[in-house]
Amino acid sequence: MDAAGPGADIRVEGGVASCLGAWTVDGLGPLERRLERFAWPEAPEVLLDGTAVAAMDTAGAWVLDGVVRSLERGGRRVRLRLRPQDEALLGMVRSSAAAAGPPPAPARAGLLERVGRWTVEAGRRAPGVLAFMGENAMAAARGLARPRRVRWRQVLHDLQAAGFAALPITGLLSFLMGLVIAYQGAVQLSRYGAAIFVADLVGFAMLRELSPLLTAIIVAGRSGSAYAAQIGTMKVTEEVDALRTVGIPPLELLVLPKVVALMVALPLLTVYADVLGVAGGMVAASSELGVSFGDFLDRFGRAMRISDYLVGVGKAPVFAAIIAVTGCYQGFQVSGDAESVGRRTTVSVVQSVFLVIVVDAVFSVIFSRLGI
Repeated sequence: MDAAGPGADIRVEGGVASCLGAWTVDGLGPLERRLERFAWPEAPEVLLDGTAVAAMDTAGAWVLDGVVRSLERGGRRVRLRLRPQDEALLGMVRSSAAAAGPPPAPARAGLLERVGRWTVEAGRRAPGVLAFMGENAMAAARGLARPRRVRWRQVLHDLQAAGFAALPITGLLSFLMGLVIAYQGAVQLSRYGAAIFVADLVGFAMLRELSPLLTAIIVAGRSGSAYAAQIGTMKVTEEVDALRTVGIPPLELLVLPKVVALMVALPLLTVYADVLGVAGGMVAASSELGVSFGDFLDRFGRAMRISDYLVGVGKAPVFAAIIAVTGCYQGFQVSGDAESVGRRTTVSVVQSVFLVIVVDAVFSVIFSRLGI
């Protein structure tokens, strides 16, 4: 590496690293940026020759000391060759650093302080969340008033990605969940000769609670994260700004089709999960309790009401709206670089699952009070 004019520089030849130029506060900026990815010699010992340095001040001695420490941490031995005045300056910098000692550890915030900070931060974000929900409601109203404004081709694409593509994983997990519930119930029911009531157990658990909840969690991990990553990547590459420039509202192109598609796909996936979950319970009841498929279905039809089925399916559109809006909102919050995309994607999944579980608990309380 050749010297870069009067600024500080390092040139490597063999096992010798020659320090050149003026190692002063005015000339250190470019060198400090190059030092982060500097190719040092592979030899176990490195000679730092600073006899050709034109000038050195305290900042230059500090940077040189950092270079020495970095090489020693990497397992290399370092020999210094400096002018007498620079060697004295380096010794002064090292002695002052040793006298100062390590920086004090930052004080750990208490529980009350952390809760207060979280509350304040949540309060600051609330207006943005409410504004985003209001803009989506207005976009949906415009779509209902003028259906041609809705991009149905994009809706069908999102419906295929969020619904049809999720059938295998949703069906497998629902079948296994019904299987597990029936197996666990069989142990207890067989003690009292109540094997036939395994149909009630599987039916109530799957139709009212587990099918919509399990399906929503799967969709939050698959589709909600995909929405956040897609919109976040478009934010980083400035495609969202380009849409606004050409007069295309980003909400109508990127958010509304996803919300509509997911609100259609999730109830259908919930019905599919109901069928597979009950099928898993039937298999377990037949193998563990000797309950035939016909007896299981007969008891299932007499125990289940249409309201039990509608309770689970009715939750699905609400869960879908939560997942889609949360994923898209976190995507629009991306700023800066790809690291922000990953962080917001993770936040979207965590928040979606949390909100779905909270809303499901609220539904359970409401249905219990109404006697449904």
